[in-house]
Amino acid sequence: MTSDMTEGWFDPEITTFGDRVAGARERAGMSQEEMARRLGVKLKTIKAWENDQAEPRANKLSMMAGLLSVSLLWLLSGEGEGPDAPGTVELSPDVTDMLTEIRDIRAQLALSTDRLGRLERILRARLQEHASE
Repeated sequence: MTSDMTEGWFDPEITTFGDRVAGARERAGMSQEEMARRLGVKLKTIKAWENDQAEPRANKLSMMAGLLSVSLLWLLSGEGEGPDAPGTVELSPDVTDMLTEIRDIRAQLALSTDRLGRLERILRARLQEHASE
């Protein structure tokens, strides 16, 4: 690819949210099935996101950004840190494995953060109930 072709390969004025999700997923070398499994959603959910028929909730959006190594801003608007243009970087298998592990850890951290938030809300509600007794 020439620099003209790789520069702006995800033009924010042309691409949709679904285009960016699909492109980043493909650039990460991930199938729809693998992405669905890693995010804990159904395959039809990924397909709906990529076809602009649905949008993920904030927690899944955050996990997706980490998993795909792109910024939330880029996923939502096409601006900010997105995936490398095709053909710009060739990584060795061990580096690719490490990046995959980092993405998995990011996704797990996002899930744990969401779970921690839910538990904290429940705990606060219970403490308020006991305080009012």
